[in-house]
Amino acid sequence: MLKKLMPLLVMLAAINLNAGAEHLTILTANDTHSAVMPNKRGKGGFMRWKVAMDSVRQADKNVLAVHAGDGVQGTVFFSLFRGDVEYAALDSLGFDIYILGNHEFDNGVSELAKHVSQLKASKISANYDMSGTPLDGMFAPYVIKHYGGKRIAFMGINLNPKGMIADKSFGDIRYIDGEKVALSLSDYLKESGIADYVVMVSHIGHIGRPGTLCDAEIVKKSRNIDLVIGGHSHTLVDPTNSHPRSPHLVKNAAGREIPICQNGSQGEVMGKIDFDTETGKAVFSHINIGNGYDERAEKYEAMNEWLAPYAQQVDKKMNTRIATSESEMTNQKPALGNWVCDAVVEVGRQLYGEEVQFSLMNRGGIRQNMPKGDVTEGDIESMLPFDNRLVVIRIKGEYLMRVFEALGVRGGDAASSAVKVVYTRDGHVRWAKINGKKVKSDQYYTLITIDYLANGGSRMGDLKKGEVLFEDTVPYGQHVLEYVKQLDAQGKTIKSTNEKRMYFEAQ
Repeated sequence: MLKKLMPLLVMLAAINLNAGAEHLTILTANDTHSAVMPNKRGKGGFMRWKVAMDSVRQADKNVLAVHAGDGVQGTVFFSLFRGDVEYAALDSLGFDIYILGNHEFDNGVSELAKHVSQLKASKISANYDMSGTPLDGMFAPYVIKHYGGKRIAFMGINLNPKGMIADKSFGDIRYIDGEKVALSLSDYLKESGIADYVVMVSHIGHIGRPGTLCDAEIVKKSRNIDLVIGGHSHTLVDPTNSHPRSPHLVKNAAGREIPICQNGSQGEVMGKIDFDTETGKAVFSHINIGNGYDERAEKYEAMNEWLAPYAQQVDKKMNTRIATSESEMTNQKPALGNWVCDAVVEVGRQLYGEEVQFSLMNRGGIRQNMPKGDVTEGDIESMLPFDNRLVVIRIKGEYLMRVFEALGVRGGDAASSAVKVVYTRDGHVRWAKINGKKVKSDQYYTLITIDYLANGGSRMGDLKKGEVLFEDTVPYGQHVLEYVKQLDAQGKTIKSTNEKRMYFEAQ
C-alpha cells in the first residue's frame, strides 16, 4: 500500500509554502459532536470558536487549525440537518486540516462524500483505502506545511471500523493497520528528507489497554513522530501532565518525550500548541470557550444571520415540553442506561409482542443527560441521536453468555430490569439470570437491541449468531420519543434507579 502511495506522497511535499518565521501556532479541535450552540454547561459554541480563533490569528502571524474528527453527531443540529451546518462551519471557522472520526460515517459514505467534497480544508487519511468508493481521491495520506524554512508533515491515522462503524455505513472502504502505517509512514517522511517534523493527527483514542491501537502505544514504538493531535477518547489531556491516566508526554522508542494533545469533547476548550520550528518543541495549552466571547460574537453579522434559521428550528424542539423527569440522570451512574433499556423493552413489546424478554444497549449511544423536571423533544433527540433501528433477536443461551462475557471486559453495559449478571473480579461471568432464572446454554431467549449491536458492534459479535425475528425501519429514538409522550398522557413521570444490573463481585 505504501509503495503505491509514494508518487502521490512526493508530489504533496511541495505545497503550502510560507517561510520566514520560527513560530507556528496550531489550534486544535476534536469530538465537537455537532455542538453548534453552547451546551447546557454554558460552554462551547461555534460563534465563540470563531471569535477565539480569529483573536489568535490577529495576535500570531502563522496559525494553522486542525480538527481531529467527530465534528458531527450528538445534538439536534445533526438530527435535523444531517451535517449541513457543521461541515459549512468548518470552513467558516477556517480549519486547514481535517480527518475523519467514526461518526462522520453515520449517514453512510455517499452522504459523507457530498459534504467533504465541499470542504476547503486539506483532508488526510493514511490508513483508509477509499479507492472505488464515493470518497475516492478526496483524501491524501498526509500534507506538508512550510513554516520557518521547515517542512512539517501532518499525517492522518484513523481507527479500526470493526465494532465502531456499521458495515453498511463504512461501505467498501478498506482499513489498513493504523499502527503499521503510522510507524512506516513517519519513518519514510523523515528518512527520505520530505519532512523535518511529523505530526500524527489521529482519531484512535489517547490511551488504552496494552496492545490496542491508541496514540500512546504508537508513540512508544515510534522514532519519527514529533507531535500527536488526537481525538476519539474525549480525553481532556492535562498539559501539566499531572494525570498518569491521560499523560501529555509519552517517551518514544528513542527515549524522547513526545506531546500528545486532546481537548475533551463538545468544543468546551480549544487546544493551542506553540510550535518552535527551529527546535521542534511543542508547548500545549487550552483556551476555554465560554461566555466571555459572546459580545464580540454578536458582531459577526453574516455568520449569525446564516446560523439563525437553523438555530430557530433547534430551539423549537428544545423548548417543546413532552414529559417530566423525577431526577437528573447521567451516564456516570446506571439510572440513565437502565431507563433507556426499560423503555426500549416497552417499545419492543408494542412493535413486536410480549415475547420480548429484555434489552441490551450500549451506554456510548446515549449522548446527553436526562434533565430533572421538564423534558423536551430536543432532550430525547439529543440523548438518542443515532440513526439506529430496533432489532428483535432470538438467541441460544450459550451465545448470550458469550455476549455477557465479552461485555465483562469493559465492565458491563446497559440492560433492562430482567437482566442480572455478576462477574468475577477478573471479568468473567459468575452467573447470569433473565427474569430471575439462570441462563441455560440450551435454551433460547428473545431480546431487543439496535442494529449496530445486532451486527456485532461494541463487542457483541455473538449476537450475530441469533435469529433476527424483526427489524424496524424507523430510528429508535423516535419510538422512545413517542413512548415518553405516552407516559405524560397517562399522567406518569420518567423515573429510574441506580440499580446495578451488571456488576462485579464485592461491589
